Amino acid sequence: MCGIIGYTGPRQAAPILLDALKKLEYRGYDSAGMAVISHDAIQVRKMRGRLQLLANMTRDGRDLTGTVGIGHTRWATHGEPSYYNSHPHLSNSGRFAVVHNGIIENYRPLKDMLIQKGYTFLSATDTEVISNLMEYCDQGDLARTLMAAVKHLQGSYALGVLSADEPDHIAAVRQDSPLIVGRGEGENFIVSDIPAILNLTRDVCLMKDGEVALLDPKGITFYNEYGEIFEKESFHVDWDVSAAEKGGYEHFMMKEMMEQPTALKETIRPRIKDGRFVLDGLQLDPEWVKSLSMVHIVACGSAYHAGRLGKNLLEGRLGIPVDVDIASEFRYRHPILRPDHLVVIISQSGETADSIAALREAKGKGVKTLAIVNVVGSTIAREADYTLYTWAGPEIAVATTKGYTTQVAALALLTCCLAQERGQMSGEELQQMEALLLSLPDAAEEVLSDHKEVQHLASLFFNHKDIFFIGRGIDYSLSLEGSLKLKEISYIHSEAQPAGELKHGAISLIQPGTLVIALATGKRLRDKTISNIQEVRARGAVVLALCLEHDEEIESVADHVLRVPFLCEELQPILAILPLQLFAYYVAALNGNDVDKPRNLAKSVTVE
Repeated sequence: MCGIIGYTGPRQAAPILLDALKKLEYRGYDSAGMAVISHDAIQVRKMRGRLQLLANMTRDGRDLTGTVGIGHTRWATHGEPSYYNSHPHLSNSGRFAVVHNGIIENYRPLKDMLIQKGYTFLSATDTEVISNLMEYCDQGDLARTLMAAVKHLQGSYALGVLSADEPDHIAAVRQDSPLIVGRGEGENFIVSDIPAILNLTRDVCLMKDGEVALLDPKGITFYNEYGEIFEKESFHVDWDVSAAEKGGYEHFMMKEMMEQPTALKETIRPRIKDGRFVLDGLQLDPEWVKSLSMVHIVACGSAYHAGRLGKNLLEGRLGIPVDVDIASEFRYRHPILRPDHLVVIISQSGETADSIAALREAKGKGVKTLAIVNVVGSTIAREADYTLYTWAGPEIAVATTKGYTTQVAALALLTCCLAQERGQMSGEELQQMEALLLSLPDAAEEVLSDHKEVQHLASLFFNHKDIFFIGRGIDYSLSLEGSLKLKEISYIHSEAQPAGELKHGAISLIQPGTLVIALATGKRLRDKTISNIQEVRARGAVVLALCLEHDEEIESVADHVLRVPFLCEELQPILAILPLQLFAYYVAALNGNDVDKPRNLAKSVTVE
């Protein structure tokens, strides 16, 4: 969750670190800090709160001189946000500085051991244990010292380490937390996410668990888990630099919402060739596909909501059962997994800790795994048997938008591909779905072209304290995502309920003036949803209905109406979520919230 950056080269490090941290702040904004080696000593500057406070304190890095440094933006786990709990952490002697993303599970016994050895601690963090452990394990060589120290660690970590004794070097290691090494000309980098260094280099190496990297301006040395030096290939990132910038929009979230037609086009069009669905890189065994008897979808947050829609797609077309599990629960319920099952892991970042654990649980039981991810070379992408990329481009805002819609599109493509191989969709049906998927980006652009009504409705309801979403079938799955978007960035209590379950408890919370957002975009269950709308209106609720174009009956039972064009029931949620994303955005903006960086949240949840 935290963001890490490291630089070694000929330029002043601090301004480079600050610029990268601005692009990493979405990973955590409880505090920020930098450590720079100057005159063979480590200088640390850190502040509780947003990065701008650190920038102000250091005059945009000009007051911190030196050409080698590490930086950090924190999402708090161990220890409340404070100066002393902020990273980087120095060892007692000041010879080592450490930044850390992850959780050290055995930090308490390590801390007790180090205290007995005479070490003292200023913070409540697990990370300060690592800086003192570096000193305790000192081998007289930074890379070897780091290798010795991590042998004592249990948990997840990505570490960047400085040593005053090796003033040109940065050492780095990862275990279950993302870390990338960037190759430059006469300068090198470590970073949590690629977009933070796109303006500095396009050539990166993806570190694997247990690997250690030692960087200086002249080059990078990689060590495997046994301490042996090896060569590591880099790959070139072809993302447009502007994709990681706001491009004139006030917030990344708005920019990313407006990029959804393009993201959908990039995800869909390359997978339809000569009238067939072709998923690059999957190369599924046709006989195994025909024998497939069950699919397990595992994900967190918005990806889990996308998975629920995937269940509807897969069960409807394949006629086999599909389970959808929250990743943090999956491996603890002892799931029944068999060789003729498929486990689908959905993750925008490909680094979500719970999803990685679920993937490994499935692989450990010998079950085939398929990843739907956005980030090339991420842990989940590398470890899954098959990978289906969403090609949404960088997503910076914490609240996902284009990540979610492209995940649903990818699940639709997967459904069509599997049904095609199993012979469960006729040529006519495949042709029809092809046409609908290809028309989806233009339909999305139409929905996103006019925000006026959504803005107006947001201005009516932005000061509400409680908002309920209701829907049936796919509309209920969609309501979960609409509710999540709203609560994530507006801080309004929002709850999604299956419309048919209202009478089993939730209706007791409806009072005069309570806003209920009713989703009625699915034709099959629309009439029943209308009955539920009447039930809440009879209790004094104000109803905002999301329905299809030309649905006149809804106007007679709802106080306000938003409409989306009809595409088909299976793909309708991709269009229907768009006004709900916009509504959440405008409500949050009207409340004066930081839309891109909502409190207590981070973009990538890399700790369990």
